[in-house]
Amino acid sequence: MSAKRFTLLLFIFISSFTKVFAQRDTIGIKTIVTKTAQYINAYPIEKVYLHLDKPYYTAGDTIWFKAYVTIDRHQPTVLSNIVYVDIANEQDSLVKILKLPVVNGVANGNILLPPDVYKQGNYHLRAYTQWMRNFDTDYYFNKNITIGNAIQENINSAIDFKKNTSTANKPVAVIAYKETGGAPVSNRKISWSIVNTNGDELAKGKGTTDAAGNYTVSLADATNLQNATLVANLETGKKEKLDRFSLKGAGAGYDIQFFPEGGELTMGVRSRIAYKAINSNGLGIDVKGTVTDNTGAIIANIQPQHLGMGAFVLLPEDGKSYKANVTFPDGSSQVFDLPRIRPSGISMSVYDADAANLGIKLSANEPYFNANKDKVYYIIAQNGGAIYFAAQTALNTQSYSANIPKDKFPTGVLQLSLMSERGVILAERIVFIQHNDELNLSLNTDKKVFTTRQKVRLGVLAKKGAAPVSGNFSVSVVDESKVPFDEDNENTILSNLLLTSEIKGYIEKPNYYFLSKNANAAADLDILMLTQGYRRISYRNIILNKLPQITLQPEQNGLQLSGMIRNTSAVPVPKANLRIQIPIKKYFAETLTDMDGNFRFTKLDFPDSADITLNARGNINSRNLVITVNGEPYQPATKNVNAGDEIPDIDNAFKDLLANSKKQYDNTHTLKEVVIKAKAIVKKPSHTDYSALTGLPMMADQVVSGERFKDCPNLYICVQTALLGVFVENNNMYLSKNMSNSNKLPVQIFVNGQPVDYSFLNTIAGKDVETIEVFKTDGVSSLNRVYQSDGIVSIITKKLPVGQKVTYQQLQDMLPKGNIITFKGLGYAVAREFYSPKYDVLKQGAFGGDLRSTIYWNPKVKTDKTTGATSLEFFNADGRGTYRATIEGFDADGNLGRYIYRYTVK
Repeated sequence: MSAKRFTLLLFIFISSFTKVFAQRDTIGIKTIVTKTAQYINAYPIEKVYLHLDKPYYTAGDTIWFKAYVTIDRHQPTVLSNIVYVDIANEQDSLVKILKLPVVNGVANGNILLPPDVYKQGNYHLRAYTQWMRNFDTDYYFNKNITIGNAIQENINSAIDFKKNTSTANKPVAVIAYKETGGAPVSNRKISWSIVNTNGDELAKGKGTTDAAGNYTVSLADATNLQNATLVANLETGKKEKLDRFSLKGAGAGYDIQFFPEGGELTMGVRSRIAYKAINSNGLGIDVKGTVTDNTGAIIANIQPQHLGMGAFVLLPEDGKSYKANVTFPDGSSQVFDLPRIRPSGISMSVYDADAANLGIKLSANEPYFNANKDKVYYIIAQNGGAIYFAAQTALNTQSYSANIPKDKFPTGVLQLSLMSERGVILAERIVFIQHNDELNLSLNTDKKVFTTRQKVRLGVLAKKGAAPVSGNFSVSVVDESKVPFDEDNENTILSNLLLTSEIKGYIEKPNYYFLSKNANAAADLDILMLTQGYRRISYRNIILNKLPQITLQPEQNGLQLSGMIRNTSAVPVPKANLRIQIPIKKYFAETLTDMDGNFRFTKLDFPDSADITLNARGNINSRNLVITVNGEPYQPATKNVNAGDEIPDIDNAFKDLLANSKKQYDNTHTLKEVVIKAKAIVKKPSHTDYSALTGLPMMADQVVSGERFKDCPNLYICVQTALLGVFVENNNMYLSKNMSNSNKLPVQIFVNGQPVDYSFLNTIAGKDVETIEVFKTDGVSSLNRVYQSDGIVSIITKKLPVGQKVTYQQLQDMLPKGNIITFKGLGYAVAREFYSPKYDVLKQGAFGGDLRSTIYWNPKVKTDKTTGATSLEFFNADGRGTYRATIEGFDADGNLGRYIYRYTVK
């Protein structure tokens, strides 16, 4: 070993280390390791991954999925017994929320996609546990789901952004309208507006489509396009076609960022600098350029490597400054300053090319070395919060090098931190350790070529090395001629649990790094590690005992229901008797409120939207009692972190699948005779129907139709994300303009003209809503002064038709609720069984009738512990071409696996 090399001591070998530091504020390495271990034990990391039957869908289809919920090193979770799956539209409004029971770390479910609810567009699918909600939402399972609609959409639309050379390159949006067959929708009237996230109108206009079916909207007057939406209404002769287009792609065209290895550049220390160049949609772009110093000399060249990422080497010299001269794909160029250079510092470089070892090099420049000679430094390496390596050394030379065997670390993202003896992070670097040690899964059939509707017997085999494995898996078989796959861009159990769930920010084409066919994948993955952020664990916070604020506990006792009983004077009532009844489950129980009037029912089990009745009539003075139910702990919709995966031109991208979807729908739906009769104009319900709301502005700032809430279990969950410019905090609704105001007043909510609190919305099912109106001001009504509020929301529920006989129960439902309430509970979603038809080979039937794109889905595949094998049977559809079978899953030890098998149908 040379004089400039040193031996890093593994923590396992320095357990007796008792060095006493001269300074009182130093931190021992054993203290850091011990505190980190205590932290990860107290705050374990859960993850959720969803295996979907296919990557994109059409309206009328079903999303089939299996949830894998893991903890620690990908073992089946023992922490949470409930997983949440939700889907939001492009306006970040929740469309569907599912709650599923987790057994042995897995759950399965499905989401129906009715054509009238799921308009064509890009949707945001999430999955998480209640425990995960205490931490950053970036670490949820997040996936962009594209849904085409060939059933409702007879006219297809697409948007393209261009620069108008006649107006100083100001951006314009070109909307193209075409009929399903491809004919342009010409000479049709169109009106449009541009709105921000609060619903404020930034610009508007109207006009007519040209002969090619195009209409151009000038965006010159709109500001902050990244967060704006273009709303376009096209007159079709039958009903208006409403489209909402995000304008984030119309903003600044390109950007580039530079990332010095370890965090910062140091004078006199040779460093690798990675860069990432992206377009306005967040996708990588290839750029070229040079790095020059202040004399104009070329120091390095910028060459594209992978998805807009690359790296070059720089040795900063005293008295010099550096710039990057970058040329973008459209030929435009720009000059960028490189990150600042520290006059004194120490850096850490990591070399990952060796299959067996990680090379680490510490480099201090002369001023830093002279000021810190012989001081102690730590190097700590952790994966998933668990420390696998810890070492210390004294700074007695300017340059140190060492190798760390990679077999000390598990597969996945490894964070290496250089730390001073005071616990201050001086440099950090993440690398990806790849052992290729996943489960050895395989699928096979007795032949590679089948006929349509023929039975397929699919054999499954799972091994770890050469040993058979008992595992829990899911299998999907898809007609690849209808659903082509972009393998590089797939979201898999490996790419998600090992990579994307560990790193913040969007990762383009994550599966590329896990495909053996890509010879440069390892080098490209190392560049990705240099450009991505990683802050799941903060040593500084651990050392200072700055622990996360936990507001939600893991759900381990099934479904729960809680609330409070008060009297009509709003005083909590202790020791009050309360009965719960869930008719569909034939369940009945009683409890008593505590001394603060709170009640709680635990270990409940009921399906979604089940009727639940709470009854407090058995108490003294029960007429004066009021029951309030705490709302469900739902997670508001968040921005789609994978917005880069959104497909703007769905009609062209999924042309074959949409055509197949239309055929499927036409085959199963027969049009009935329609008789058109004159219909009297009916006045729409509004706030003007209620005397208590007299004086409010005639026109509401926002009106939301009850159709929007058709699939909403209750308004408490859905209303926040459906209304623009509002947020909910501590069971109160506020206008977004007051978000940073410490003395903010809540919005006052009215239901059919009666004032209610936000918790009351838990008793209103979405299907019962007629309309919701939002008022940012109270006009001349003085309602804000009376109720000490800022803003009014009026909710109007559906009424019984005039002339219809009212039953006693219907009358009770219309009366204000008090000591007895009935509401729809958000219970477990009922998972449907995938229908797989069985065909008689001798009776093939008419060819072409079975147009399924998902041929088979089974989320409950388990292999035998002795042989590691099992088998599945299903029948092919009428589609000819290549069928793609995918298996994913894990075993009880957290070993992950994935395999793809293809066969031909003729």
